[in-house]
Amino acid sequence: MDLSPDQMSPTDIYHALTQIIIPRPIAWVLSPNDTNAESLNLAPFSFFNVVCSDPPILMLSMGNKSDGTLKDSCRNLLERQRCVIHIAQDAQAAQVSDSARELNFGESELEGTELELVDFNGTSMQRLRQAPVALACRLHQHLEVGNKPQNLLLVEVEHIWVDDEVCFNDGKGRVRFDAEKIKPLARLGGAEYASLDQVFRVERR
Repeated sequence: MDLSPDQMSPTDIYHALTQIIIPRPIAWVLSPNDTNAESLNLAPFSFFNVVCSDPPILMLSMGNKSDGTLKDSCRNLLERQRCVIHIAQDAQAAQVSDSARELNFGESELEGTELELVDFNGTSMQRLRQAPVALACRLHQHLEVGNKPQNLLLVEVEHIWVDDEVCFNDGKGRVRFDAEKIKPLARLGGAEYASLDQVFRVERR
């Protein structure tokens, strides 16, 4: 099959790309709706990855709401400059999907869930107790790309928390993180998600 993006609708391009650029990591983003962080927004984004290690910078790409306004996570990051990105586990797929619902600004996706917040030591923020990885981030740069446009948010990682159960010291005393214990949830196309089925090594020659 040959496909030419210039002959496809934006919707068809989106569905094609999200079904072939797989699997994608999911950023489960917690951000404050107000200055005092009394109300928090929680939303998943699979247009997400690491783009730099010095300094540590991650990329989040967000479209707008169906009415054309900024998504709450984007609005919060632009106004408050802060967020906590979690790596969800495969068993949390339903909770991640539920948090993608479009709510009015100020309504929290945490309400009515069993998710718990705990203090994020070393930061002024909170994190989800159930997630094995949390990264406290500050907005580094905001760009607009595309025809709509899409919001490209670069965030700098300022603090990292990892559950002790998913990390260990190797024979050289270096900290390692066990992907099979993290059990990260990955995004595919449509309503499909994926878990790690097998982890294997290929040594460089």
